[in-house]
Amino acid sequence: MNPAKTAALFDVLKAACTRQFRFNPRRVDASMRYKGVEGTGNAMVHVFRDSHTHSQIELKGTMAILREQHADASHKDHWSDAEKARYRHTDAEIDAEIAAKKAELNFIKASSLYQDHRAQLLAHYKDWPGYVAGKPTAKEAVRLLLGALSAAEDARFMAFSSTLKTTDLEALTHFLLAPCHLEIEALRSGQASSTS
Repeated sequence: MNPAKTAALFDVLKAACTRQFRFNPRRVDASMRYKGVEGTGNAMVHVFRDSHTHSQIELKGTMAILREQHADASHKDHWSDAEKARYRHTDAEIDAEIAAKKAELNFIKASSLYQDHRAQLLAHYKDWPGYVAGKPTAKEAVRLLLGALSAAEDARFMAFSSTLKTTDLEALTHFLLAPCHLEIEALRSGQASSTS
């Protein structure tokens, strides 16, 4: 679908979600991704999916329907009360959340844990100039690194974990990879702009 049609669908989605569920249109715009059309004729709906939780919304005409699923062994809870509340945040709450995420990312980028291992971490990305073939994925490498640092009670790891208020290795892996992803995206966008 062309960008103009997708933008028009997003306008309808934001209006429907605001009217029906009191969702902040800014959150809908930032978090939802257009997935495509399902069904045919009168049963046709446009499907949107949250970029983090994968909760979905069907848009039929000007009506939105939340595809609510409850957690079981095969999938996570979708459209929990907490997720709906997050979509209802005010602009001020969204701004505060963005500021907190930015501060968190700045801490991670400046941390000795990231700075000491930056080159090693980036070497796992194929798009990075210093890429080294034959290594495990970046995620696997970070899990191994953090596991070893945790077992050794490394001071950098302990400070990192304490500031981010978690000892969960999966969460810490996600945190430590965030600046890598930004560096790779910046490299890609720099290459794209230099070729255009």
